[in-house]
Amino acid sequence: MRRRSMIGSCLLVIAIVAGGCGQPDTRPQFKLTDVTGANLGRELNLLDHNGRPRALADFQGKVVVIFFGFAQCPDVCPTTLSELAAVARELGKDADRMQVLFVTVDPERDTQEVLRQYVPSFDPRFLGLYGDAEATARAAKAFKIFYQKQPLKDSTTYSVDHSAGTYILDREGRLRLYARYGAGAALLLHDIRILLDS
Repeated sequence: MRRRSMIGSCLLVIAIVAGGCGQPDTRPQFKLTDVTGANLGRELNLLDHNGRPRALADFQGKVVVIFFGFAQCPDVCPTTLSELAAVARELGKDADRMQVLFVTVDPERDTQEVLRQYVPSFDPRFLGLYGDAEATARAAKAFKIFYQKQPLKDSTTYSVDHSAGTYILDREGRLRLYARYGAGAALLLHDIRILLDS
């Protein structure tokens, strides 16, 4: 009985060791948050800043970077778009295989003309997307984006509080990564390169 127990223990140890000697993990080593398989970001139906209807399927074959914001945003939005512009510069010709989409959460003020001037000022390949209040709400819900108007003190205008993260889809249109605000161009570049090469 003791011998049988010892043999069983030895076989268990061998199985554990053999399991550890299998193939090396070849999955991509992302530096941003891997959200592969998350049940969000499956649809996006809006107009681009040229007035053309757009859906995620239009960008099949490209790595798609999606950020929700508004043109009058004083810090988060221009910082994120500037980081993405730096990524595009570093990618060189490969930047043509990446599509940045800036989705406005302020459709009242971010008209087609406003977005056409604002978004390409960071990189001419970037697209601004907009819709009416209902379409904007649908897009935000699809990506679990929070946004809310905030009246400014001593002013008749307002700001918009909104989620500040960035979503990245692979070339097959699958949501793969989430970047928190302030992740920086270096991390974005690292992971986007992995997706471009996969």
